[in-house]
Amino acid sequence: MYEEIKSQFEKIGIIPVVVLEDAKDAKPLGEALMKGGLPAAEVTFRTEAAEEAIRILSKEFPDMLVGAGTVLTCDQADAAMAAGAKFIVAPGFNPTVVKHCLEKGYPVTPGVQTPGEMEQAMELGLDFVKFFPAEPAGGLPMIKAVAAPYTNLKFMPTGGINKDNVKDYLRYNKIVACGGTWMVKGNLIEEGNFQKVEELTREAAAIVKEIRGGN
Repeated sequence: MYEEIKSQFEKIGIIPVVVLEDAKDAKPLGEALMKGGLPAAEVTFRTEAAEEAIRILSKEFPDMLVGAGTVLTCDQADAAMAAGAKFIVAPGFNPTVVKHCLEKGYPVTPGVQTPGEMEQAMELGLDFVKFFPAEPAGGLPMIKAVAAPYTNLKFMPTGGINKDNVKDYLRYNKIVACGGTWMVKGNLIEEGNFQKVEELTREAAAIVKEIRGGN
């Protein structure tokens, strides 16, 4: 399952990182992402609506790659997977949470920043990590620097990624996918401007196609 999810990440290229304050916005958001050409959503566990939003997205859009982000505890991981999440993403490297997910068979991508954290992830058998917060932590130059000794490790940079710099990240062969929020900004969701979300999503999907080809 882990390799299958990683393969889907790579195909999609840009994973929308979503904060939903109200679960009622999940369905129209999902429609906008699907129509726009990025059939994925990392729903962050920063709000009380996250679990229900994952449940709605998973039910309404079975072909969408729906996962949970900002997972800080084992209980959150369990709740997310029970709601239908297909993967777990954490902002940092918490060995307890990572081991719990691995033991349960959950595809998990922990956040790392330092070589030490990367080695801990590799020690647990992971070869795909989130690099967070990407831009403040050194961005693409940092990833290229640490990728040199860790030849089997691949990354999903998130944090400070936008339509202007995402191309550079996607061109690098150690980047599986990038996490991004610019197409799913909170104000657009709150305003119900899902047409704009679809428009920005389509632009992002076009960037992936330009850099990586495919449909």
